[in-house]
Amino acid sequence: MIDWLALAESLITSPWLYAVLIAVSCLDSFLPLIPSEAVVVVAGVYAASGHTDLVLVIAATTLGAFLGDMVPYVVGRLLGERVLKRLPPGTKRRAAHDWFTRQLDARGGFVLVTTRFIPVGRYLATLSTGIVGYPLTKYVLFVGFATATWSAYTVLTGYLGGVVFQENTLLAITVGIVLAFMVTGAIEVVRRVRRRGGAVATDTTT
Repeated sequence: MIDWLALAESLITSPWLYAVLIAVSCLDSFLPLIPSEAVVVVAGVYAASGHTDLVLVIAATTLGAFLGDMVPYVVGRLLGERVLKRLPPGTKRRAAHDWFTRQLDARGGFVLVTTRFIPVGRYLATLSTGIVGYPLTKYVLFVGFATATWSAYTVLTGYLGGVVFQENTLLAITVGIVLAFMVTGAIEVVRRVRRRGGAVATDTTT
């Protein structure tokens, strides 16, 4: 198994670092065990000391994440008809499928942007979006915004840690990673609260 974090640190002053950032961000979109956040935070930390280029780090991670998010979407589109045939009308699974389709029609941007910050959530959302046949043009627009936002936030989290803790790189990396996961957790909590609130509202109107 590749130690992505060690690989990134060994290439901090090399142009190959940006290729690693593209690769790790891409793979993380459909392989949740790839530690993209940690690698991106490290690149952001070193940008504070001038070892990496902040703009190129953001651009590379955005590109990688965008390309990666296209993979499960395309897979979902290819499997869509087969999946639908296995979801007879009137079943709970078909009801869940139809509910997700309606959610995307109503708030597709919100779903794709918020789940981008949740490692497993981003994969499930992008795959499901392809399965239900969400329009490609809307998907590209929202995923483009989501990946750029995720990249900028993650890189700048590391950069901030690097600025505040210039004399202690390890501490800066640790703080950056902790902040990244704290915000990810907060987004997941908000998403769950909103989902429960929507479910309650639906129950009271029926």
